[in-house]
Amino acid sequence: MHVIPSLPLRSTRVHEACGPSAAVFAAIACSGTKGRLLWICEDRQTERLLPTGLAEFIDPDRLMIADTRNQTDTLAVAEEALKDGAIVLVVMEITRPLNLREGRRLQLAAKAGNATGLCLIPEGMGSNAAETRWRCSPVFDPEDGGDSTLMRWEIIKNKKGTLGAWHVRWNAATHRLDVVSPVADGPGAATVPD
Repeated sequence: MHVIPSLPLRSTRVHEACGPSAAVFAAIACSGTKGRLLWICEDRQTERLLPTGLAEFIDPDRLMIADTRNQTDTLAVAEEALKDGAIVLVVMEITRPLNLREGRRLQLAAKAGNATGLCLIPEGMGSNAAETRWRCSPVFDPEDGGDSTLMRWEIIKNKKGTLGAWHVRWNAATHRLDVVSPVADGPGAATVPD
């Protein structure tokens, strides 16, 4: 069985994901939790997240969405939610690099509230305080008629383990993540346990 290290994301820590499939990574991270979830984004963003859009991954009733005016407000809401302990996973869309103080405050809040944080960041922008950083991209598979549900997840920073890359696909029928062998390695998929 293929297993992706660091999944589910280590609790009491804040992680990062970047790339075109980062939001799907966050949705799959949410699916591996039990309890309330919070997704924070700035209200000036043109794309809006609707909880029903994540129904393939989670019960939309578990998800709260917070719109903030700017990144300062995003970080303040995230810090309070992480520290409170009532939310198991806080996803925050970040638009500028976190400084070390901001990153450290989030890490301390996650530890205090026994919660997990996930920052969705622009490519090439990360915090030294992040526990792990993932690059998430679609893989267009000609065998599936150009299906873009196949993704490449690459862990590019890991404070407590190794780095690596995996081709994965969300299996909506089983509500699980499949690790897909590259074509050269033979057919089949191994499943990452819940």
